[in-house]
Amino acid sequence: MRRYVFPVLMGIVGVAVLMSLGFWQLGRMAEKRAYLDEIAARISNAPIPLPDKPEEGPHKFQAVWAEGRFTGDYLEVLAGQTGASPGVLVIEAFDLPGGRRIMVQRGFIAEEARRVPRAPHAAKVEGNLHWPQDTNSFTPPPDVKTGLWFARDVPAMAAKLGTEPTLIVASKPTGDGITPVPVDTSGIPNDHWGYAIQWFLLAATWAGMTVFLLWRIRTRKV
Repeated sequence: MRRYVFPVLMGIVGVAVLMSLGFWQLGRMAEKRAYLDEIAARISNAPIPLPDKPEEGPHKFQAVWAEGRFTGDYLEVLAGQTGASPGVLVIEAFDLPGGRRIMVQRGFIAEEARRVPRAPHAAKVEGNLHWPQDTNSFTPPPDVKTGLWFARDVPAMAAKLGTEPTLIVASKPTGDGITPVPVDTSGIPNDHWGYAIQWFLLAATWAGMTVFLLWRIRTRKV
């Protein structure tokens, strides 16, 4: 009888651990769903005036509006859109009354339209505050010759344009033929259900292997 003790113990412990990981992923799935619902609400709510000191925690994706003036100082980030030729995202410095200077992601413009002159002009911008996490250790630095950026990096772009590290992603057209690319939740995955299924399947496999091992021990000739 003692020869069954260790396999049974290992089977129980293994299944318990794997099942607990599966239930943990289900909990994470519920938390992520609530987070995505909160983000969707921030995106779709009526815009509020741009806060004096935007912060990523309480203000990320918050719908805002601001009145000021596009300066003509801008950066271009390599981008593409389905059904369109390659192009760039235009991120331009935006002067506010009172001396503040922020950035506005005006949107996408195709490669062939990049050289069309865009004069500074007054505007009212509606969009969402955003602190995108586009960069990683493999992201190359901006191209020295063309000035083209390969990812959005709010602090670095703000330093380059001489603005505060505040970015509004425009949700409505800002003129000059630039197509807005509003924020949404499509880029925030909620894959925890798949992870939970994997852990539960591993638990079932562990249980099956334990049963098979016990059967082998029982049928083994002494």
